[in-house]
Formats: sequence, C-alpha cells, structure tokens
Amino acid sequence: MHNPGHRFQAQDRFAGGAQYIGGRLTQGTSGRTHAVVNPATGEEVYTYELASTADVDAAVAAARAAFPGWAATTPGERSDALHRFAAVLAERAEEFARAESLQCGKPLKLTREFDVPGTIDNTAFFAGAARHLQGQSAGEYSGDHTSYVRREPIGVVGSIAPWNYPLQMAAWKILPAIAAGNTIVLKPAELTPLTSLLFAEAATHAGIPDGVINIVTGLGKEAGEHLVGHPDVAMTSFTGSTAVGKRVAEIATSTVKRLHLELGGKAPFLVFDDADLEAAVHGAVAGSLINTGQDCTAATRAYVQRPLYDAFVERTGALMASVRVGDPFAPGTDLGPLISHAQRDRVAGFVDRARGYARVVTGGEAPQGELKSGAYYAPTLVADAAQDSEIVQAEIFGPVLVVLPFDTDDEGIALANDTPYGLAASAWSRDVYRANRATREIKAGCVWVNDHIPIISEMPHGGYKASGFGKDMSAYSFEEYTQVKHVMFDNTAVARKDWHRTVFGDRP
Repeated sequence: MHNPGHRFQAQDRFAGGAQYIGGRLTQGTSGRTHAVVNPATGEEVYTYELASTADVDAAVAAARAAFPGWAATTPGERSDALHRFAAVLAERAEEFARAESLQCGKPLKLTREFDVPGTIDNTAFFAGAARHLQGQSAGEYSGDHTSYVRREPIGVVGSIAPWNYPLQMAAWKILPAIAAGNTIVLKPAELTPLTSLLFAEAATHAGIPDGVINIVTGLGKEAGEHLVGHPDVAMTSFTGSTAVGKRVAEIATSTVKRLHLELGGKAPFLVFDDADLEAAVHGAVAGSLINTGQDCTAATRAYVQRPLYDAFVERTGALMASVRVGDPFAPGTDLGPLISHAQRDRVAGFVDRARGYARVVTGGEAPQGELKSGAYYAPTLVADAAQDSEIVQAEIFGPVLVVLPFDTDDEGIALANDTPYGLAASAWSRDVYRANRATREIKAGCVWVNDHIPIISEMPHGGYKASGFGKDMSAYSFEEYTQVKHVMFDNTAVARKDWHRTVFGDRP
C-alpha cells in the first residue's frame, strides 16, 4: 500500500517519551506500554510507556508552579506568544498533517486542508482574543460605592481530549485556557497522542513558558480519573461520549470544580419538500462521511419530507457508492479507515442488527482486497428504520446515514428533536420562514441552513441536553476559562465610619 506517511518516524521523533511535563518529553512511569497503530495498515508506529498517577501529579505540579507567572503576564504578552505559536504551527504544517493522518487514518488532504489550517486559525483567533477579555464597566450601583467586575484566570485546568480530532481538540482546550492566563494539563486519547505532543513542543519553541502546557498520555481509568479528581485542578474540560462524561461529572463534583463537557451527538438532517434536492444529497454525503463519520456533529439521521424521499434515498445511495475508500496518503482517497478494528466492528454491529428491521441501501460491509488489513468500512445508507430503533437513537460514530420519511413540518421538527442529544442539526429549504422556524425549534447548539458541518473560530461549538454544556471556540469559550470577581470601592471616609457605627455602635 502506498504510504508516504512513514516519512514521519514517530518512534524516533518521540524517543524521549509520550509525556510532556515542564517543557520536556519524559517517559511514563506506569510500567505498562501502549502502541499507536496506523489504522489503515494495522502497523504499530509508536510504542510508549503510559502515564501513571505520579506522572499526573508531576504535570499538575508543573502547571501549578507556572501559573502565577503566566497569570501575571499582560494580555498583550500572552497575545504576542500566541501569535508566535501560530507562526510556528504554520511553518510545521506538513509535519502535523502527516502525523495526524498516520495516527488517525484521516485522508492527508483532510488534515492538510481542514485539521491543520483550522488549528492555526484557532490559534490566531485566541491570540487576538487574549487582548479583549473585559469585565463590566464601572458604576455606582449602591450609594457612594463604585463597583466593577474583573475576569481572572481560574488556575490549573485539567482537560481530556478524544481520538477523532486529536490536534483540533487539543487546540480547542489549550488555547482559550492559556489565552485567559490559566495553565493546563491535557490528557489526549492513548490511541492518538502524537499531534498533542507536537502541539505542546511547538508552544515551547514559540516561547510559551515551561509548565504552561503539559501533556500526560495514559488510560482514562487511571490517568484521566486522577486528573479530573486532582485537588489542585480548578477546572475540568472533557470531550467524549455522554456515558464517560457522566463519570467525569461525578468525579469533578467531589472537589466542586468548574466543569465543561462536550459530549455525544446524533445530528438530524432535515430536508423539506421545497429543498434543492441535489444540494441536499451532496450535503448529506459530505456531512455524514466527514472523518469517516467519526464526528459528533456528523449528519446521522436524515428526515426527508415524503415527496422527495424516494429520490433522496436513490441519489444519496448512488453518490455514497462512488466515494473512494482507500489509503489515507493516496491523492485520490475520499474516505480513510475508522480509528481501530474494534470501532469498525462496533459500527458493523449496528448495521448488521438493523438488517432485521430496516433496508441497507448501499455499503454495510468491510472492503476486502488490499484494504482488508485496515479498519475500513464502506459508506453505508440505511432506510426505512423506525424512529425508536437502535440505529436511529444510538450514536454509531461511523460512516452510516439513516434516512426516514416525514409528512408535515411539525412532524419533521418533532422527529429531529426526538433523541437525547442536541449538539448539531441542519435544515434544508428554499423558504426562509420555514428554515427560520427550524432554527428556532430544533434543540441543538448549532443549526446549519442548507449546509452541514462547517465551523469557524469566531463562533461557538457546544450542545444542548445530553450533548453537554459549555462552548468551544469563540469568545464564549474564552470567558468560560475565567472566573468573575466583583470589586466594590467605598468612595468616602464618612461612609466608612457611618457603616462601622451602624454595625458595631460607637466603640473605637
């Protein structure tokens, strides 16, 4: 198999270990090793020693030691450091793109055109945002007292990132935290630590002080839970499944720390009968197959008004069948493998069970031939499932789109809202009033109109309901990594004396 991704030699590049603590790579001390596997070939590309709870303690201690100095820097100084960081990332863009493709199985064109440029743009955004953190204007709200509000950094942030977008998720967690003056310990998924380590190393090269960004690569049950429960961690940010998010929340409440959760999704794709059918078909294929469907905002449930339903199913199935599945480093590849064989088997299980109650229009199998050794699964379209069926309600996290018909607008919107999740959705219509109603009534953190999947640094990303709370990206994210302090000045000495007499009498 064609694979220039091996030009990135992970074992040599990270010979110092998969922990980045206090500005340098170190070995883990758990006594257990873990392998990073290229999911396109099944080949082990990096083996490292996992972090122990002692490594987490060391990383938190490094972040805590760095916090006073970093918090004391001016917004302009933090902004300058992040601008330098963005420049370093741009210089090393190809290295990041290849490392991300190697560990995730993403097509190289996706990491080159989406993951890495998006990360650089996000870094540049927070470089600017660092200079615009404001409290409220001062005012006299109580007699002769002047009040104002300060926004201050929280302290050490402990974050846990998933394996589907390792570089971008690291950036979404690290950048707003440090732009606001916090320090951070990030635990990436043990399957995909490479670009998180590169990210931290690039920050050091850009002049961000040692200890501001720390990476610990370990198992969730050990390193992750210890980080969330650590008494010196003031805030926890987690992206992952809703089930694990509940466990994170349970641990975080034991120390009453700030909590930010971005959890699962089951995004509806709502097509009204006046929609541009060809645009909707192309949007559905792109929106459902992005990152091999391993995206919490991916289109997973297409609800199509009945006059367009049969044509939509036919054309979407045909377009899905034309998608080129193959080697992530081959120029013509549209879709790479899933993250692992275990995830591929999990996705296949959903489809196989659905055959008893729904129609598999296209896909529904693992490719054979030269792709057999990888974790590949064909783009899959399933039609005619019941609304309460597993394949409609559960998060599959693979290249599977389910299509169901609806009759009235009321029914379509009700079906779109009929899962526990509320992260993202889209509505397809030429009628501005119809589309506007859908954006009002669909319960999701993002609703696209006549598109599905694009994101921008200036706008927030986050969910409703079981998809969690808190926002990534944008000024909304920036503010979440701060705490609010009310400051009040007594403007007159007489007022101070009168208040003293009121409370304590005329005693000296």
